[in-house]
Amino acid sequence: MSNLLLDGKNAVIYGGGGAIGGAVARVFAREGARVFIAGRTRAKLDAVARDIAAAGGKAETAVVDVLDPYAVEKHADAVAATAGGIDIALNAVSVMHDQGTPLADLSLEEFMRPIDGFLRTLFITSKAVARHMGRERPGVILTLSEPGSKLAIGGILGHSVSAAGKEAFTRTLAAELAPGGVRVIGIRPHAVVDAPAAGSYTADLFEQTAAASGQSVQDLLEGGGMAQGTLLKRLPTLSEIAETAAFLASDRSGVMTGTIANLSGGALVD
Repeated sequence: MSNLLLDGKNAVIYGGGGAIGGAVARVFAREGARVFIAGRTRAKLDAVARDIAAAGGKAETAVVDVLDPYAVEKHADAVAATAGGIDIALNAVSVMHDQGTPLADLSLEEFMRPIDGFLRTLFITSKAVARHMGRERPGVILTLSEPGSKLAIGGILGHSVSAAGKEAFTRTLAAELAPGGVRVIGIRPHAVVDAPAAGSYTADLFEQTAAASGQSVQDLLEGGGMAQGTLLKRLPTLSEIAETAAFLASDRSGVMTGTIANLSGGALVD
């Protein structure tokens, strides 16, 4: 019997060329999964695939527009046909949005950008993979949210509503898919301390907040206000998120569904 958490599993990661998506893809492959990474930027996808191949893992890439339902369904169908089914899916797609602007200065477009962007991709990707999951082989859909889902802080209206929406989507989809043997679990990391160095869009996302406090983005993440607002006085790492995702996607967490794994360092206490 293999000691690998995900031995023989087929995993699809949307946004697999990004900081979190790439980190999760590498760990999934290390744990024995056959990984299919999809996203917008070929060079980033290929870089992750090379890392996985160099470590002896299996990864296949595809440039997919996750806002196009037909393109996502076609890709999911191809993965299922090639691999014999889909066992795990993660949406790690990033949507650039505003953080730091109060209501009086916030446009409707900027308010709606994260809500429409994140939830649209979550709906499209979940619908595409769910058809290939469950029944004779259990499936797992993982989602990503943020502490903004519950934190009451000025200047993050669109972000907060988006995060809360992703968690509501997770709970409700878990109820709908449970009879078919599909688990749905959310992961709620705080800002990730080493994500900007890995090419994350958060390097730009947090620039306004960092500037307002007279810090660089890295200073803000390593020991500034965000870190100090947690019980542990530090923010999560990409490795911690990826390792948690692998456990949640594995049979070892087989009784977990409809819940959110809190990786906020204690910024939120459930």
